Amino acid sequence: MSRLYLIGFGIAAGVVILDLWTKRYAALHFDGSPVEVIPGFFGFTYIENPGGAFGLFQDGGTIIGIAAIVVTAVVLVALATPRAMLETVALGFVLGGAIGNLVDRFARGDGLIDGPVIDWIELWVIPTFNLADASVTLAVTLLLIQSWRKR
Repeated sequence: MSRLYLIGFGIAAGVVILDLWTKRYAALHFDGSPVEVIPGFFGFTYIENPGGAFGLFQDGGTIIGIAAIVVTAVVLVALATPRAMLETVALGFVLGGAIGNLVDRFARGDGLIDGPVIDWIELWVIPTFNLADASVTLAVTLLLIQSWRKR
């Protein structure tokens, strides 16, 4: 295994661990008792989201779960090919975010991959989200920076 593959996989593992731990914490501490850190701007709450990241596609849980499985497979293959460090880091964040939310989809639903994910971070006009969602958003930002740097 290459060093870059291990870096990407390590980042993904870290994201999954933090995501699952914080979702569990949110379920235990914020369900029914939201916390406003900065009133009207930033806080924590517990929401079960059957849709996609940031509250999108509310009825698409199974389709989103399938897409996350495909993304996971594609990223694992992509990590096996040599690439720039920033791309490797971004792919690790994508992989961690996809797996973090997939765990919820598998563990929390009645069907195979139809469970809701736990969202718990509130930021003024952005729908409630979790660390897995933030990880994927960070990855997209890193990939945009990498593409800009190549020009």
